[in-house]
Amino acid sequence: MNTVINGESLLDLTRRQHSDLVLVDTRSFAEYAQGHIPGAINIDLMHFHWFDTSKMGILQYEKQMGLLLNYLGINPSSRVVFYDNISGPTASRGVWLLNYFSHLDSFILDGGFENWSKLKYPVEIKTNQYSHSAFNFYTNRAILADLEYVKDCVDKNSQDVIIVDCRSQAEYNGTVARAFHRGHIPKSVNVEWSNNLHNEKFLEFDALVRLYSFISKETEVITYCQGGYRAANTYLALKQLGYPKVRMYLGSWGNGVIILRFQLN
Repeated sequence: MNTVINGESLLDLTRRQHSDLVLVDTRSFAEYAQGHIPGAINIDLMHFHWFDTSKMGILQYEKQMGLLLNYLGINPSSRVVFYDNISGPTASRGVWLLNYFSHLDSFILDGGFENWSKLKYPVEIKTNQYSHSAFNFYTNRAILADLEYVKDCVDKNSQDVIIVDCRSQAEYNGTVARAFHRGHIPKSVNVEWSNNLHNEKFLEFDALVRLYSFISKETEVITYCQGGYRAANTYLALKQLGYPKVRMYLGSWGNGVIILRFQLN
């Protein structure tokens, strides 16, 4: 599954004024205002954390995110490209979100705005307007893991599922705490999301294969981090490699309920 677009290909799309292209700058508005890719609209996706993965919480999440996609003007014919400063977590969350709403024609710009700028591709400073849509998207819950699902996998000690902690090693081993509790989900393995990158771009395919060679493609993979952004980056890397069964734990370690439901390491 292709989840990445390079700068040259995106430049070609913008020059041809691809009518269905929706280009989303996921950085802060302050960064966007200083310069962005021509035609890009801005939405800082870091403002859309979601920790409640109860049944009602997921329904509310789907409702709010469906409204957001309509706000961005995304419809079934859209080709959507997200970018941030590098091949980073915020744009990755955007691609995962569209995959969750069954829209697969969505990509992250490899290297982000920093690489675009290094290549001296066009930049503008004007603010672009949104073009609203009114489409009801269908969700694909096979790529989302909630608290109960993760807990069930841990309790059963399933050999068919591997949980990948995408945070830093310091967060994983508890020397750094960014949540109410230190540690990690029992039986999870730590592969920091930044290992997916080299010089702010995704690793070459063969290097990514080596990084995740310990995971069989027959295995289901659940990625998690602090809030479902770094985990989205690893989700994209694994889908790029052709792993068929990858879920992201939306609530991730930031879900305070996790303290009560797991015996923490």
